[in-house]
Amino acid sequence: EENGHQNKRLKSEADEEDAEDQNKKLPKRKIVLLMAYSGKGYHGMQRNVGSSQFKTIEDDLVSALVQSGCIPENHGEDMKKMSFQRCARTDKGVSAAGQIVSLKVRLIDDILEKINNHLPSHIRILGLKRVTGGFNSKNKCDARTYSYMLPTFAFAHKDHDVQEELYRLDRETLERVNKLLACYKGTHNFHNFTSQKGPRDPSAKRYIMEMYCGEPFVRENVEFAVIKVKGQSFMMHQIRKMIGLVIAIVKGYAAESIMERSWGEEKVDVPKAPGLGLVLEKVHFEKYNRRFGNDGLHEPLEWTEEEEKIAVFKEQYIYPTIINTEREEKSMANWLNTLPIHDFNSSAVEMQTNNKNSKKSSDLEGSDGCGDDSD
Repeated sequence: EENGHQNKRLKSEADEEDAEDQNKKLPKRKIVLLMAYSGKGYHGMQRNVGSSQFKTIEDDLVSALVQSGCIPENHGEDMKKMSFQRCARTDKGVSAAGQIVSLKVRLIDDILEKINNHLPSHIRILGLKRVTGGFNSKNKCDARTYSYMLPTFAFAHKDHDVQEELYRLDRETLERVNKLLACYKGTHNFHNFTSQKGPRDPSAKRYIMEMYCGEPFVRENVEFAVIKVKGQSFMMHQIRKMIGLVIAIVKGYAAESIMERSWGEEKVDVPKAPGLGLVLEKVHFEKYNRRFGNDGLHEPLEWTEEEEKIAVFKEQYIYPTIINTEREEKSMANWLNTLPIHDFNSSAVEMQTNNKNSKKSSDLEGSDGCGDDSD
């Protein structure tokens, strides 16, 4: 009997080795993976090789790719070897429902199932498509859509005594929120909405296609709403600051005129809303789809068939995490208490002095090295 067990074990080990040998013979192909994840507990998307104390989404992804046999182990250590590129670098705690990564893999049988078997349940690969050899998910992306889920009591006026669970957003306030969000549409200089970019840095100019707040809904006795924003690309913290400034205006801490001022050259104190509610919803590849989507060899990068899986994942992992964390940690309520500390009314003279000082310090410090889409 013991011999029988031993033979079985040896046979299964031999089968695994055969499969590995078969995998090694498979040619590598350029693909994109459609990813969804809940970002709580992670230090963002992008892997920091050599820094194991800050766990990222890519750490878990690369480990699953190696374990499933899609990529050799040394490619996990040096991601350039598999031409890996993520579409957007989501920040600490930020989730995604439609992140896209491009990479070269061995197209093994049941590839999605095998990768997902080695991933935690709050990270899923929902789709895969073959792409052109030179495809780069960051460079080929025309636009990105993010959503931001927040409790609506964030919009209650500062002079009103509000019980958070009882607050309901009225039509007039929602219309005002949407009027302010619509002001962001078009091209503006967002140097005040990120760190370490001066007013004359051309890369601080960004194009926003749409931004609006949807109808509120109640979950776990608290009313929430979702803000959607679509733009070409975003700088670090840009979306959270765009939303933070609108909240400050609606609550009565800042005048509406601060928006125009914030796009000018002067330094404006723009508050940054918490990261918890931010979700990368979708990335858009319109130019690529027009050129290669119907060439007979490649499919357009559209994910209509996966939409239901995306919706299920959000309901199961993303929304409950945002709602429960908000209830337990009160990140929005605590952040709202910091708004009175911000200085929204500094005079132009003070600003000029601050500008000179910050110019000197930024000249000394240099760039922070943060790329786009680290929001």
